[in-house]
Amino acid sequence: VRPVESGGGLVQAGGSLRLSCAVPRSVFSGNDAGWYRQAPEKQRELVARITPGGSTRYQDPVKGRFTISRDNDKNAVYLQMNSLRPEDTGVYYCASLYQSLIVGGWGQGTQVTVSS
Repeated sequence: VRPVESGGGLVQAGGSLRLSCAVPRSVFSGNDAGWYRQAPEKQRELVARITPGGSTRYQDPVKGRFTISRDNDKNAVYLQMNSLRPEDTGVYYCASLYQSLIVGGWGQGTQVTVSS
């Protein structure tokens, strides 16, 4: 069973979206969780990461605009995205992380499109 992302859509620049991801308990518990973005014709990149205890890290372009959170009881991770920009467009994936390794594979992702 792989992560299942939801919440993407089409939004105008300056708007907001909240992404959700259900992660299998077997790979969620005790591991970090991350949100990745793959823009058209670009490599997938990590944009936000959260530890089991709630410590967070963000890629510089999203700092102050995106907030990652997790619910350990629900095995879920979220990404609140505010002040969206056209360059935020891409397919967003969540994953469990052990150090730098992806644990449990990738889901199908959710498309985010930000129009100018």
